[in-house]
Amino acid sequence: MKKSPPPKKSISGPDVRIRPLTSLEEFRDCVFIQRRVWDHPDLDLIPDHFFQIAFHTGAILLGAFVDGRLSGYVYSFPADFGRTRGHHSHHLAVLPEVQGLGLGKALKWAQRDEALKRRLELVTWTFDPLQARNANLNIHVLGVVGRTYLRNFYGETPTLGVEEGVPSDRFLVEWRIKSARVRARRQGPPAPVDPRRIPKALEREEGGLEPAIVPGRPNLRLQVPRILVEIPGRIADLPQGEGLVAAWQTAARKAFEAYFARGYRLDDFISGERSYYVLRLTAGTERAPFFGRPS
Repeated sequence: MKKSPPPKKSISGPDVRIRPLTSLEEFRDCVFIQRRVWDHPDLDLIPDHFFQIAFHTGAILLGAFVDGRLSGYVYSFPADFGRTRGHHSHHLAVLPEVQGLGLGKALKWAQRDEALKRRLELVTWTFDPLQARNANLNIHVLGVVGRTYLRNFYGETPTLGVEEGVPSDRFLVEWRIKSARVRARRQGPPAPVDPRRIPKALEREEGGLEPAIVPGRPNLRLQVPRILVEIPGRIADLPQGEGLVAAWQTAARKAFEAYFARGYRLDDFISGERSYYVLRLTAGTERAPFFGRPS
């Protein structure tokens, strides 16, 4: 009989420490982590000498150490948001063997602590709308909001798409780190939203079998305070090369672009048997400044 694997240690255990990264040796470890986590070719890796100059010119670069080994990091750099002082967060990476310990969440909260020390107000970043795990962390746990959809933002870069040949669409999200919303999230995520009574702008076709679930046609005519947009719980589990990933992206893109234009924003995320974005109608359409934003 095979022995059960040892239980993973909690993030609150004494063997986990988060601190600033300051040396070239640690920056080289960040390059190693990039390669392990994202399988990027060398051309797409941020090199150690870039981290060196970034560290000395205002970047936030924090590492998570497990049993003394650098096992994850978060990286952000100063960004021009007009009168709002802020950073753009470009990397959050955790080695596969220690994922599930809460390191990603801990790194982001440590990033916020450091940003507050620097009197910043806003941290932005991008993520793929079809990645449910990232959506749950970013929106439900950390409390970001957003209403900016960026089509094929990183171009035809194979390692940045959910499937080869599928555009690298992204949300640009806003972490208002001094807001009451984010302060409340720091104490813990809110109770899950019950999806049964909220109208769906997008959901799977009924009768579809896992994992080959098919998106339905987006309903772009809803006029209610909250709506839901469904995505697959694990996009990587969809059959590859059969057009399903592209179909989900196309359907979700239509829904998000239509409702963002009408004043809805990302407000929460539901994870469970099925995964949904919760969009809430808000006053106005103000968004964080973002140079080069598509019209």
